[in-house]
Amino acid sequence: MPLTWTAHVITPAWREEPPGAEGRPAALLRDGFAVSGRVRRAELRVTALGVYELHLNGAVVGDHVLAPGWTSYHHRHRYQTFDVTTSLLPGANAWGAYLADGWYRGLLGFGGGNRDIYGPHTGLLAELRIEYTDGSLQTVTTGPGWRAAPSPITAAGLYEGESYDARREVSGWCEPGFDDTHWQPVRVMDFDTSVLFPADSPPVRRIERLPPVAVTASPTGRTLVDFGQNLVGRLRIRVRGEAGRTVTLRHAEVLEDGELCPRPLRGATATDRYTLRGDTDGEQWEPRFTFHGFRYAEIDNWPGELAAGDITAVVLHSDLRRTGWFESSDPSLNRLHENVVWGMRGNFLDVPTDCPQRDERLGWSGDIQVFAPTATFLYDTRDFLRSWLRDLAADQSGDPDGIPPVISPAIPLNIPVPMPPGNPAMAGWCDAAVIVPWVLYERYGDSQVLRAQYSSMRAWVDAVDRIAGPGHLWGEGFQFGDWLDPTASPDDPGGATTSSQLVATAYFARSARLLARTAEVLGEKDDAQRYDTLADAVRQAFRACFHTGGGQLTEETQSAYALALGFGLLHDDAERAEAGNRLAALVAARGHRIGTGFLGTPLVCDALTATGHTATAYRLLLERSCPSWLYQVDMGATTIWERWDSLLPDSSVNPGEMTSFNHYALGAIADWLHRTVAGLAPAAPGYRRLLVRPRPGGGLTWAKAAHETPHGRAEVSWALHGAQLSVTVTVPEGSDATIDLPGMAHVEVGPGQHSFHIPYPATR
Repeated sequence: MPLTWTAHVITPAWREEPPGAEGRPAALLRDGFAVSGRVRRAELRVTALGVYELHLNGAVVGDHVLAPGWTSYHHRHRYQTFDVTTSLLPGANAWGAYLADGWYRGLLGFGGGNRDIYGPHTGLLAELRIEYTDGSLQTVTTGPGWRAAPSPITAAGLYEGESYDARREVSGWCEPGFDDTHWQPVRVMDFDTSVLFPADSPPVRRIERLPPVAVTASPTGRTLVDFGQNLVGRLRIRVRGEAGRTVTLRHAEVLEDGELCPRPLRGATATDRYTLRGDTDGEQWEPRFTFHGFRYAEIDNWPGELAAGDITAVVLHSDLRRTGWFESSDPSLNRLHENVVWGMRGNFLDVPTDCPQRDERLGWSGDIQVFAPTATFLYDTRDFLRSWLRDLAADQSGDPDGIPPVISPAIPLNIPVPMPPGNPAMAGWCDAAVIVPWVLYERYGDSQVLRAQYSSMRAWVDAVDRIAGPGHLWGEGFQFGDWLDPTASPDDPGGATTSSQLVATAYFARSARLLARTAEVLGEKDDAQRYDTLADAVRQAFRACFHTGGGQLTEETQSAYALALGFGLLHDDAERAEAGNRLAALVAARGHRIGTGFLGTPLVCDALTATGHTATAYRLLLERSCPSWLYQVDMGATTIWERWDSLLPDSSVNPGEMTSFNHYALGAIADWLHRTVAGLAPAAPGYRRLLVRPRPGGGLTWAKAAHETPHGRAEVSWALHGAQLSVTVTVPEGSDATIDLPGMAHVEVGPGQHSFHIPYPATR
């Protein structure tokens, strides 16, 4: 049952000026109250139309950042709950908050973006329930008696950055006894509290601090700070200087010709400004209401010489528990995996975004659709992704045709591609409504997510069924398709070599089949039969249109064969073997360089491995010329790039508008590293059974992986010693495992540690 709120949403009553280029200022809100007895328990519930930082008796409440986060606010608006029992004082108390735009009314989207998407005013809603030891209750709330004042934050925006004038700080503003009579009144706003829900996903927190690895001067004499790692967060500075001096901090992921290169940020200025108050003991500052994607910072107007100890990078992301690890004998491969981890960290900031740095940072469904298996291995994303799926379904519910949006939370899109108006069906992107819930079930063994998303899953497959009609083929017109195929030109990111019709029809078959399996799990027998029949029909239509016989397809591309093999669209072993041969030949013909975009990349190495071409899969993985995964590593990448060649071989930045250096989609290869290189995979939902199936190759002499499954820690490690392969497996209690090693009959084992030593050709 929803909680009954007695609090009111309040906002400053003053007339606001139109936002400037740096964003709108943040406000301060405050009030006082009295505690009249001994407190047994005090619980505070709070949210904002915007983002807030709550204070109680002079201290910040909690350690959340950019709370309450971003959801589909008109459908689902999150609130946080804090136990503040020990923070209350006998007698007079004071509480208040900083309040800024955030996602609610800040600038979001392409092409200049949009403001006020969810509403024209920010607001604070807070309710403090105090239980006394005598059993009496007291409720203190936001309401018309609160007061408001301008804050030292003179401008704040997620894209723009934050400007802070320390001379405007108000000492003691949130402490008892503060005189706020000179402050201004607030206004109570109408707000439908039925959309409020308790936090269902880990909050964003300050996770780590990184010191600079270098402070240098650029060729033009500008001060540059290199943190050695592309990250998401902001800077914390310690500075001493005269009052009124403004230090400017600009952020970017890369340098070009030795200078900071902000061009890939497009319209995001990503600039923070701090105006000193002149404290002779020095001043410390970190922005509150912005974040940036950066490795480098350019510091302007610093008083004196900047020392490395004066500045720190604060890493921000949702506070997820790490659950998966991988390591091998190849340092470049380890760096690649670490790049995947850092890319996920930066893009799991309350919403699974595509990128964290430019004027976008949106919850693109296609990106998480391909990355979900990797994400669920590396971190415990169950609650995080379930929350996002609830938003996706909520946004989808407003579409009369049952089509999910390509981004969620959904906002107006001014995307610089010829995307049809409205909410068009996009293969691979909208399929996230089916595939992501299935991955969560597969990895966590929780059928509740399938039940919760079942209507959404059915609505999408039924929508495609109507679009495709009796021919069961679709994908005409604009589709994202195999986005950022390496042959795509800088100004045409959707210019793939694999047709959108082949991609869309393959995904139709995949989602219909997964929906049938979902219906089986949920006991929906009629639906299971119906969607199995539909999947069979789509598969047959795919074969009739795109299969010429004998395993050969009409489109000779890596992605076409990867989709056909990965989604089970070929009939028998002979066809699959021939398709695998064709795929291996195509990979070899490109010099073992990658030929896939967003949708083909997660499948290509699996398709090769499943058809007996493991050696080719390794050569594809370990190729170093462009385009390839290790090309990025050799070019100094510390996260996964959006384009295979975001940085060109001459170290210049790709001229395309879509050139992010932190985009996790192509990092979906890590799932193959976990399952095939190391050999640790789920064989039953929730890892009730493990599949231990390492396939050494590529000159690696050892590899290992560990994963905290719902039943406990599972581990696989292997090493080659001459002509012997040694494998050690740890199976957690509550699980068992199938051991599938090269040249050895399958073995079933139970919980505990198991070791195997078998002959293995060193050249394989």
